[in-house]
Amino acid sequence: MARSYRKPMMNVEKFVANEYVAACGDENKVYKFVCDAPAGWLYYYRNGDGNIDGQYTGTEKAKLIGRYHPCSAKHEASVTNDFYDGFVDYNWNGKQDSGEGVIVWRGPKNNNGHATKNLDMSKWETAKS
Repeated sequence: MARSYRKPMMNVEKFVANEYVAACGDENKVYKFVCDAPAGWLYYYRNGDGNIDGQYTGTEKAKLIGRYHPCSAKHEASVTNDFYDGFVDYNWNGKQDSGEGVIVWRGPKNNNGHATKNLDMSKWETAKS
């Protein structure tokens, strides 16, 4: 049997991302933030104004969660959890005044109250859970 030389060939296929691959970016992604707002009466706005930044510009009345004390814990909250504009009412007048804005996380079951004075969520640490 005679042997013959065959030139090596390489087949290249272009990768095209499908919808499934493109949609998985935030799966299991968490925000890491510290519950560090000073103590006081904690309020939040259930319906946002389009920006979660501690400065509510809508017309909805704030909902009182109750007396708040920072737990100082570094929480890991899914990016799919609800975060709200809110405020800690330091002067007990029932409305948001300058310097009182916070971002509120109601906990994994949306029944708690955690607040941070770090109002720029784009700078919060993130990780995959």
